[in-house]
Amino acid sequence: MNASVLIESFADFAKQKNIDRPTMIRILEDVFRTMIRRKYETDENFDIIINADKGDLEIWRFREIVDDNSEDIWDHDKISLSDARKIEPDFEIGEEVAEEITFEDFGRRAVMTARQTLIQRVKDLEKDILFEKYKDLVGEIITGEVYQILSREVLLIDAEGNEISIPKSEQIHKDRFRKGDQVRAIVDRVDMYNGSPKIILSRTSPVFLERLFESEVPEVYDGLITIKKVVREPGERAKVAVESYDDRIDPVGACVGMKGSRIHSIVRELQNENIDVINFTDNMDLYITRALSPAKISSIKIGEGDERVSVFLKPDQVSLAIGKGGQNIKLASRLVGKEIDVFRELGDFDEEDVDLEEFSDEIESWVIDELKRIGLDTAKSVLTLTKEELVRRADLEDETIDNVLRILKQEFE
Repeated sequence: MNASVLIESFADFAKQKNIDRPTMIRILEDVFRTMIRRKYETDENFDIIINADKGDLEIWRFREIVDDNSEDIWDHDKISLSDARKIEPDFEIGEEVAEEITFEDFGRRAVMTARQTLIQRVKDLEKDILFEKYKDLVGEIITGEVYQILSREVLLIDAEGNEISIPKSEQIHKDRFRKGDQVRAIVDRVDMYNGSPKIILSRTSPVFLERLFESEVPEVYDGLITIKKVVREPGERAKVAVESYDDRIDPVGACVGMKGSRIHSIVRELQNENIDVINFTDNMDLYITRALSPAKISSIKIGEGDERVSVFLKPDQVSLAIGKGGQNIKLASRLVGKEIDVFRELGDFDEEDVDLEEFSDEIESWVIDELKRIGLDTAKSVLTLTKEELVRRADLEDETIDNVLRILKQEFE
């Protein structure tokens, strides 16, 4: 393979990979200088001239002529007078010899090595370009086509043919993918794995929901409405706090759209995730009230400097505040940044309910006292809470709570 063929084939390969001309020339020169150093130990006194369009390569070696008996004769940039006159018979001591080195002088093995090195350099550069491209896209929505479904991840191809991945942990649990599907997700992160960029997408990130609002609600995209915070239980429920600095704009109405037209497409994208859009406010009492919607709160007690909030509700509102599997109260707590404890409002009594004291023959008195300490004085007020909530709020063992729940449930069976 001569220089012309090597350079032309490399130039074609580089163009296919969208490598710009200055970068292509720099790679060629770097590889040729490596060849020179392997053969001559240094490239300091060599000039390389490359014309990638024509496939031309010129390599020139420059040396100063010294006397045959000079001590400097072995220096890399010196040549003896007798050797210089073999190149040009009228050379004299002190003059500079410019000698052209042909590509064939390096040998077939060196040329083949250079070819492999050029291809590898482009592949490495391609990886760097891909890494930088997606690093700048972190937090943005992209679309990919599913081409392989594995147990731990789904592999997609982007518009340029690059492989991207949605791990199982970043998929909505209701997601069902088929080969050829077009899937939207945000770029969550870009990792280097065995020297290659690994592009990780996410459909469970709160940022994905935020970007969907930007794409569906022009006022959000234009900055007229600000999304203050997003919390999610992916595929189940989400709460989005929004605010507008323009009094003429209703931020909740704008996000939901006429008859829910704007939010419906987002809900469908997220596998029918229920989305509560609420008005953000600096008034913490009002913010907590809105966060616990659809439950209606009777009163709120916020301890000064305390990160816990006590919320009191009528008995029929407790289950609404807690929500299915405790989702509503968990999301509300994350939205307002405080732990919310729900209490049944004292004074009201459901005729079908039973006072905890009625179970004193089956439940030890100290257990009943502990439940009363956290505002639970009837059977139904205890049963409205999940086991996890009871474990968190009451100073009771798991086994004790299991026993209490079993006894109370039997009462209403």
